Amino acid sequence: MTGFLFGEDADEFFSPNKKSSAKKPNANEGSQNAPGMSDETPLSVSQLTAWIKRTLDQNISSFWIAGEVSNVTQATSGHVYLTIKDANSQIGAVIWRSSWERCKFDIKEGMAVLGMGKLDVYGPRGTYQVVLQKLEPQGLGPLQLAFRKLHAKLAAEGLFLQDRKRPLPRFPNRIGFVTSPQGAAIHDFLEVLRRRWPQMNVLVIPAKVQGAGAAEEIAQGIASANRIQPLLDVLVVGRGGGSIEDLWAFNEEIVVRAVAGSNIPVVSAVGHEIDVTLCDLVADVRALTPSEAAERIAPNREEILETLQSSQLRLSSILASKLREIESRLSGLIRRPVIEQPERMLDVLVQKLDENDHRLREGIDRQIEKKHFEFDKLASRLETISPLKTLARGYSLTMDTKDGEIISRTSGVQVGQRIETQLADGRIISLVEQIHPSDK
Repeated sequence: MTGFLFGEDADEFFSPNKKSSAKKPNANEGSQNAPGMSDETPLSVSQLTAWIKRTLDQNISSFWIAGEVSNVTQATSGHVYLTIKDANSQIGAVIWRSSWERCKFDIKEGMAVLGMGKLDVYGPRGTYQVVLQKLEPQGLGPLQLAFRKLHAKLAAEGLFLQDRKRPLPRFPNRIGFVTSPQGAAIHDFLEVLRRRWPQMNVLVIPAKVQGAGAAEEIAQGIASANRIQPLLDVLVVGRGGGSIEDLWAFNEEIVVRAVAGSNIPVVSAVGHEIDVTLCDLVADVRALTPSEAAERIAPNREEILETLQSSQLRLSSILASKLREIESRLSGLIRRPVIEQPERMLDVLVQKLDENDHRLREGIDRQIEKKHFEFDKLASRLETISPLKTLARGYSLTMDTKDGEIISRTSGVQVGQRIETQLADGRIISLVEQIHPSDK
């Protein structure tokens, strides 16, 4: 590897006694007044730092470095600062934002890494650091770590929740398949469909499924499928088997988000059984192979026919049993008198109605007679206690002419007061001239 220094070569390179082919400055050459050449023209700190930086750039090329990570910090600018160390030494390092965006794993404290970069001097603090251009974990491949990083991100957004999964229609008619038309996946898929449910219509939406640009084409294929009207019943996304590198397009974020945003239920049919892609996790249904996807989507024609035949037999048996039951009940109804001689039943009802009418009339007459008797009795009693009867026997009723108050005592009358006396046959108006109370 270019610039990788180790063992004796490294010691020799940094040795102060190392011979160099570079031309040494001659004390007689140049002016004695050049910066740093005398105490009269000393170097500024910035000049010295620039000199060191230029010397490092000219003499130390890019190199690989291995060590353990600590003090990891990501600034708001997007740059990542860290320390790389071993048992005896440590050095600061920085990963610029543009380089960090290409890293497909999360750096954690204590992780062993292998990085490639250049040595640099940070002028404001007068320290040197490694500017890392590449960084890889040791022990795990970058693709696996990229998978974990993206999985954690999308899981936090809820894209893999079971509640988001939609059921497939029982009898779909229009199927879309985003895949390579030249691959074995579509061939296997169609073969199974023809055997299980040949009535289905399949639309193949071509897309690269491997290599550069594959993820973008798959995502575009999913978007195109969702623009078809009327909407497809099911959308399959997949390919045949391969290595994790071959299948990596189905782990790309653009594909996962396209599946999550689909208005059509999606079946992921990436042809592998051991490894699980992020496309599998976000899809509504995961199939291990395109052939299994066809089995998950299409009902089995033979099983449906057997079910229909069995249902037909059961239905025929149930209908025959119901028909016999209804015939038996109908025969019993026909033999009833109300059906055989309906006019006889009517005569009986009319007779009962006449009897009820007669009893009702008799009851009403008895009630009227009873009420007449009670009325006469009450009238007789009322006549007995009537004030008019008392007046007819010679009694009278005296009242004040002003307010009509009945006068029952002499104390209620004054001399000169006008009074009215009610007799049985009329009234007398009198003027009081004298009042004689009784001695009692």
